[in-house]
Amino acid sequence: MVIDDFYSIGRISGVKEAALGFFDSGVGGLTVVRAVMDLLPGEDVIYLGDTARLPYGSKSPETIRQFTEEDVGFLLGKGVKAIVVACNTATAHALPGFWESCPVPIMGVIEPGVEAALADGEAERIGIIATRGTIGSHAYQHALATRNTGLMIHGVATPLLVPLIEENWIDEEVTKEILRKYLEPLMAKGIDTLMLACTHYPLLVPVLREVLPEGVRLIDSATTCAEHLQRMLEAKNLLRKGAGEGNLEIYLTDLSEQFEDLARRFLKRSPGRVRRAVVSKI
Repeated sequence: MVIDDFYSIGRISGVKEAALGFFDSGVGGLTVVRAVMDLLPGEDVIYLGDTARLPYGSKSPETIRQFTEEDVGFLLGKGVKAIVVACNTATAHALPGFWESCPVPIMGVIEPGVEAALADGEAERIGIIATRGTIGSHAYQHALATRNTGLMIHGVATPLLVPLIEENWIDEEVTKEILRKYLEPLMAKGIDTLMLACTHYPLLVPVLREVLPEGVRLIDSATTCAEHLQRMLEAKNLLRKGAGEGNLEIYLTDLSEQFEDLARRFLKRSPGRVRRAVVSKI
């Protein structure tokens, strides 16, 4: 089914009422879900966490593309009206291959962040913190540089931050010290904007405001992605309005008690019943 056919059928059969689909390799994408549920509370949400195969960042691009195809196929099987790739690694390595072939609108987390960073015409020196896989892909650096060739762009891999966040050590002094160490080279470059290019990192915003110099602008992937999604749904006439509070369904490829604790912290609400998912190719 081509996308134009999908929209034509959707206007007749009520595709607006279908759920939004999200996937990530683990729990991080729930920060995006939380931002979307805050901004668009009437939308139903289906979230897939590929916890059996995380992290994606250490896998080859070919494997990431295979996993992404399977994740997309699972969400399409649930009848979603749009898909958000709430994973920086999958967005960087796999998303372009789905822009033409996916029968529903699909978006990632990189483009919204880039748009937000460039919205301030005075931004000149942009820092990026992310996992090794995302920094190594140069996806953010390339997207920024092609839009504005005059930017100074500096990326730093920050691999210790995800485990610190998942251990709930966000407010510990050791986390602040590690952040200061990671941010030293960016501060030395005089950055005016810092992009949080990992979906775990929005949880660090309060601590980052403590350790960063006043005036450095923060761009987080959750908020920017939610706002971009809202604009896309409005443009495609897919926004669900006046529907009350939406439902949240969470599926994991591997169930664990730890995930439920993490999900509650990331969502700031109960994740409800978590179901097991079996993914397969489209």
